[in-house]
Amino acid sequence: MRLHRGRLTVPSTLLALSLVLAGCASFTDTVGEEAATTTSAAPEPKAAPIDWTDCNEEIQQLVAGQPGSDRDLSFECGRTEVPISYEEPQGATLPLFLVRVVSGTQTDRIGSLVVNPGGPGASGADAAIGLALTLPEEVLGRFDIVGFDPRGVGLSTPVECIPGERKDEIVAAEPRPVSDEQLDAAFALAQETADGCAEEYGDALGTFNTVDTARDMDRLREALGDEQLTYLGYSYGTTLGSTYAELFPDKVRALVLDAAVDPDGAAMEDAEARAAAFEAGFDAFAANCTGLLAGCPLGAEPRQFVEQVLGQAGQAPIPSSEPGETRQATPGVVLTAIQAGLYDTGSWPQLAQGLAAAQAGDSKGLFSLADSFSGRLEDGTYSNLIDANIAINCADTDERFEARQVRDLAAEWNAKYPLFGAGSAVGLYTCSVWEAERTPLPQRDAAGSAPILVVGNSGDPVTPLPGAVDLAEDLDSGVLLTWQGQGHTAYPKTDCVTAAVNAYLIDLTVPMDGLTCPA
Repeated sequence: MRLHRGRLTVPSTLLALSLVLAGCASFTDTVGEEAATTTSAAPEPKAAPIDWTDCNEEIQQLVAGQPGSDRDLSFECGRTEVPISYEEPQGATLPLFLVRVVSGTQTDRIGSLVVNPGGPGASGADAAIGLALTLPEEVLGRFDIVGFDPRGVGLSTPVECIPGERKDEIVAAEPRPVSDEQLDAAFALAQETADGCAEEYGDALGTFNTVDTARDMDRLREALGDEQLTYLGYSYGTTLGSTYAELFPDKVRALVLDAAVDPDGAAMEDAEARAAAFEAGFDAFAANCTGLLAGCPLGAEPRQFVEQVLGQAGQAPIPSSEPGETRQATPGVVLTAIQAGLYDTGSWPQLAQGLAAAQAGDSKGLFSLADSFSGRLEDGTYSNLIDANIAINCADTDERFEARQVRDLAAEWNAKYPLFGAGSAVGLYTCSVWEAERTPLPQRDAAGSAPILVVGNSGDPVTPLPGAVDLAEDLDSGVLLTWQGQGHTAYPKTDCVTAAVNAYLIDLTVPMDGLTCPA
């Protein structure tokens, strides 16, 4: 089983934040406590207020030395409550965690820019911090940057039902299962994971879904004091943003949906498209590497080099030179690191060097990439990225696949997509055995919404460009902006895209539909 969909890469401060802020209750504790206090209480306002506290000093220490940390920024941390179930909005609630960043250069404030980095399962609080260090000054000068951890994510009553040892097993598992023995092991791991989460949460497991998170986001908009929502969502964040627009079209001021997930593709189509896109992404990485004047660390045939490293790791897992590290890199770790490195062209040198070092017997660089992808922290524990990713993805779909069908697809796709095909096929089984109530995503045309800007990237290995084309076409007011570049997400990586998005966010100036920006 493999993680799917994608996210914006931002500096991770979540663990340190959890140490300096109030502790998080478990979901079970939250249900019990809140049910006791709210069932007989008077009806509350639609949006609960946000309890803001000054966490500037703590976050400034966490980001010190990072690019952009010399900006004049102040940080606040907040908590608010949302209904666990919108079918019973006056019933039990759960807390959401937020971070708000305000620039000292802000003038003529427009309102809040709510951000989501994708995943699903990635922290919106981390995203607000990271984006405040990198967004254009023009945007920081007009908006508060607000990120919230969606329900079940990060510090918002995180869903936690997969032990760290099993997460290590998921990452290390055979990434290209094709034999009966390999496929049986993959299916068993998916079943163990599903059974553990069902036992931990029972019927409440379906609570962690995108539709209810979109409803949460409207409560946050109201609590922030904004009449309409201004939003920047990446990858899965485009699914969340478009779902919000479908539910609350009249509350849309401006939505930027960057690296769009295809709203039309069925699960099988999405999985195959993802495998094909990762293969193309690897080819782009390989071409870049072999074109380096200094020479490619992987030689003249990077794909052949990778196959050699995968075979080497399969025969004898590769140790790491990291002090105290006892793990050894299996083929699963190698391919997870490759996936992580393909997200951003800025990671390509690290990926090439990590593969070369692994071939020489040191997997330290590959573990660094793989751990960033899976949410493994320096102390050996994990964030709840994997738990939330699976829970939300599975709650959002009612599609299921039989083991026999997945076996056939694994064989077929392994031949067509040699690095990523079999793993992508087997990923279809994960939600087939997931025991939770499903809340399928709605069709999204967002009729009556203000213009919505959809950004796609011709070289995106995670969310291929056709997804952005489909989303822009489906949305009645969708406008497509394309970047002819490599990597996952586009804003603010290039001047052309940055100028168009800035003008849209600040002045509501909509670019020409179909505008294409060069690499």
